[in-house]
Amino acid sequence: MKTGAGAGLVFISPLGVRMRYAIRLHFPASNNAAKYEALVNGLHIAIELGIKRLEVRGDSRLIIDQVMKESSCHDPKMDAYCKAVRRLEEKFDGLELIHVQRKYNEAADTLTKMASKRAPIPPDVFVSDLYKPSIDYKDDGGSDEPPSEPSSDPKTPPLKNRRPWTSSQSHLRLTTRLTGTTLCFNA
Repeated sequence: MKTGAGAGLVFISPLGVRMRYAIRLHFPASNNAAKYEALVNGLHIAIELGIKRLEVRGDSRLIIDQVMKESSCHDPKMDAYCKAVRRLEEKFDGLELIHVQRKYNEAADTLTKMASKRAPIPPDVFVSDLYKPSIDYKDDGGSDEPPSEPSSDPKTPPLKNRRPWTSSQSHLRLTTRLTGTTLCFNA
């Protein structure tokens, strides 16, 4: 379990517009749990943006295979994440998950490294901090609601460059009408 985990997301609109997100995970997470956090949070963001058709690309064959039912989840926590993704899948008119080699997922990988190292994030990247997992595996897998805003944690200083990812941002509103968007994720 690593406590300095992070996730990177890159949304690519049909017009080639890129929106980048870095998510800092402030709780112990295995590599697979971090990748599921990236996927679940990416789907929540897509729903907030009003995206109805989404092609998801990730470099974790295990995560892709588990969600696509080509591989089973033996760990209760991974099973809960997988079920959470499948519930979110129903909110899309079209959702396709595709495994890609890491060399074709470099943009998301770079964001993941920035988030996990707590490195400075460029101003054109949205940043979020998660203080607890998106799922409660004892409760069989989370909710359809996006992760709530974290409560202030006395151990973590406030972020100077914290930017919300709400759809109230004017440049994000443009994407609410786009279809055929691509999401690249990594953790």
